[in-house]
Amino acid sequence: MSVFWIKTLQLLLCFALLIVLHEGGHFFFAKLFGIKVEKFFMFFDWKFHLFSTKDKWFARLFPRIAKNETEYGIGWIPLGGYVKIAGMIDESMDTEQMKQPVQPDEFRAKPVWQRFFVMVGGVLVNFLLALFIYAMILFAWGRDTLPITAISDGFSYNEMAEGIGFRDGDVPIKADGKAIEDWDGNVFRMLADADVVTVLRNGAEVNITMPEESISLLDMIDTDPRFLNVNVPSLVDSVMPGSPAAKAGMKKGARILAIEDKAVEWWGDFDQVMARKADVLAADCSHEDSVRLRSLPLVFLNEGAATPDTAVIVLDANYKLGIVKTPYQLYYKDAYVHHDYGFWKSIPAGIAYGWETLKGYVGDLRYLFSKKGAQSVGSFGTIGNLFPAVWDWASFWNITAFISIILAVMNILPIPGLDGGHIFFLLVEAVTRRPPSEKFMERAQMVGMLILFALMALALFNDAVKFLF
Repeated sequence: MSVFWIKTLQLLLCFALLIVLHEGGHFFFAKLFGIKVEKFFMFFDWKFHLFSTKDKWFARLFPRIAKNETEYGIGWIPLGGYVKIAGMIDESMDTEQMKQPVQPDEFRAKPVWQRFFVMVGGVLVNFLLALFIYAMILFAWGRDTLPITAISDGFSYNEMAEGIGFRDGDVPIKADGKAIEDWDGNVFRMLADADVVTVLRNGAEVNITMPEESISLLDMIDTDPRFLNVNVPSLVDSVMPGSPAAKAGMKKGARILAIEDKAVEWWGDFDQVMARKADVLAADCSHEDSVRLRSLPLVFLNEGAATPDTAVIVLDANYKLGIVKTPYQLYYKDAYVHHDYGFWKSIPAGIAYGWETLKGYVGDLRYLFSKKGAQSVGSFGTIGNLFPAVWDWASFWNITAFISIILAVMNILPIPGLDGGHIFFLLVEAVTRRPPSEKFMERAQMVGMLILFALMALALFNDAVKFLF
């Protein structure tokens, strides 16, 4: 099976699970309070659907289920799902129903606190589901961590970091006095928000004062090379057949010693040269200049060879050498610490891990309104690429839990059309003791849907740009 279909199937399974459970949260509280639910659909069914319990063939086979007041079905647009609750203005924009006399089993007939739980039910399920998945991941597979002090060769830093005071080989161990324990994505957050970072340099602790204006997390990670990278010797993990490197005689296990007369010790050294070359290539240059810049003088030593090889390698059309670097996970595989969790221990550990993930994601939302943040908004392509190219259940459940947190946070935003918009108006009603008019709710719903469509258009555009360019 191709990588595309493996990622697509994982994405669809993840979406189907999260949508059904999210809408199930609304459905549960609606039924609990005796509110009529007219439809429960996974995916949207604009114009037509793939399946419905009201279909004639289904009604003939299962007449008792078909007579149920709720229509269950599967739509064809995998952008979400919905439950159509009687007596409320939602995605269906069924305003005719709202013109009829209020019925006791309608949403609008219920007290504010019951309507609040109906609307918050989906977000609550998404959040609790994420905590449950994280707990079960720890129970089933445990957790591997890489202590930051175990990274014996230290880190390499880009020009931005060096301008602040970091030096290649430094190991960050504290941010504003708080210990940095493991190497993971949270390290970037801690450095971005810190006033003072403490590093280990040649065995001694050195304090580095960060700029008065905090560094954007996106600026740290969305550069090539990034703010900091684990120092890994420039060992080649594999060489792609027929690639420029293969044609030059480079083999698996080779070590790159120099590039364009610059000595190379770590992959960070190699990346800096390639990044500068990419910047020049990205500029408007002639065909002759492009051909010249694609020529890469390189010195490498194949594993077991007595003397190095020197070659001028012509990069491919994508300006790539055709090698796979030795990843830090492989280089430091013996430094990882494995943590096992029994069932009862996994529950508080999963809750703590999920809570930290939630805090990190909510904190990162502030970058959404920056230029780079807007450019990072993605849709199916971006989300699908989160999944691995091979089916791995541990990775699948970990990503599913993270997406569940994203859905919980995005749905609770006070945007009309989202759960958070409905909750906001319910809170206003609770304070003022007066519900907004139906005409106002209709207009707010339309505005909210326009905002959501605009965000989806932005996400699709960003995905298209990434795919095409």
